[in-house]
Amino acid sequence: MDTEKRKEQLRNMFQPLIESLGYKYSPDEELVDFLLEQEVNLEKEKGSPYCPCQGLTGEREHDMKLVCPCIPFHREHFDAMRRCWCGLYVHKDVDNPDDLPQISRKEFEQSRNKE
Repeated sequence: MDTEKRKEQLRNMFQPLIESLGYKYSPDEELVDFLLEQEVNLEKEKGSPYCPCQGLTGEREHDMKLVCPCIPFHREHFDAMRRCWCGLYVHKDVDNPDDLPQISRKEFEQSRNKE
């Protein structure tokens, strides 16, 4: 599998889905290119383009929630950060993703429990 060709295929395949969820690719093209390459590498190794920034457990039910784009499975958390965990996707209205906070899952859940 040609890595560059597969990166482009993934980019084109993910585009309509992330747009329908209110997200877009990060304006940091270098980051996007790097993360898509990592997904291609994971796809070659594990069989699916998993999020390169979250650990796989080997448990199918858990790991399938990490196949990119994993936004639907982590929607509330990502919406709170206005980006996905690795920063490949940001909300459509975000111009500078470097200004966005990264909130751990634990911190996010604790903040929800306070409400």
